Amino acid sequence: MALDLVNYEQKAHEAIKAFWGNRDAARQKQIESGKADQGERAGVTAGKNMDGFLALMLDIVRANGLADAQIHQSRSVLTLPGYFRPTKLWDLLVTHQGELIIAIELKSQVGPSFGNNFNNRTEEAIGIAHDFCIAYREGAFGKQSRPFVGWLMLVEDAPESRSAVRDNSPHFPIFTEFQSASYLKRYDVLCQRLVQEQLYTSACLIASPRTAYQTGEFSEMSTMTGLKPFVSTLAGHIAATSARLD
Repeated sequence: MALDLVNYEQKAHEAIKAFWGNRDAARQKQIESGKADQGERAGVTAGKNMDGFLALMLDIVRANGLADAQIHQSRSVLTLPGYFRPTKLWDLLVTHQGELIIAIELKSQVGPSFGNNFNNRTEEAIGIAHDFCIAYREGAFGKQSRPFVGWLMLVEDAPESRSAVRDNSPHFPIFTEFQSASYLKRYDVLCQRLVQEQLYTSACLIASPRTAYQTGEFSEMSTMTGLKPFVSTLAGHIAATSARLD
């Protein structure tokens, strides 16, 4: 059976429009209430910015053989046991017949402070995955096939995220891939290596300018970290799980 990618490109454009629109709406609401957060925090605290991508993931699940799966979106049912900590809160969990099928993190970053946020996001992504992998190995989810573990990152496409960045490493040279690399390039390398090291099943990087609230415009940095590989891998995992369990 062919995989159904549910017209993912069009839905991604709509998700981008919603992302930027929700951020702006949250900022305006706080301004009108007289309680505006500093800098970009007004948009971040909205909490619903990535819901369009969440809806896309759910469409993929339903279209590829797991229509009866238990989809968990409420905060109270989004935690999984960890190995280095008691629990971890995810953005989307899918279970079926007592098995954990999917665990996905959806993240975003806008300017102007790309440097510190890149480091924080990197450490977070690696830590989450390492904790999950060992918890799975140690039987935290019972005896089952390895779930799909996904990480999707949306970064503002801006001069600051595309400009070359200088690094200071006085004792040893940094890897060639990072030398003078922009923050978008660094995220691309990160996503590739997260998958190469089997920390995530798939990792996706999307770049989008603020003007995309009207057009839904976005771009990708490489074929390895694009949206199509992510949704295709997700759809394939769901189809394989459906064939195994149903």
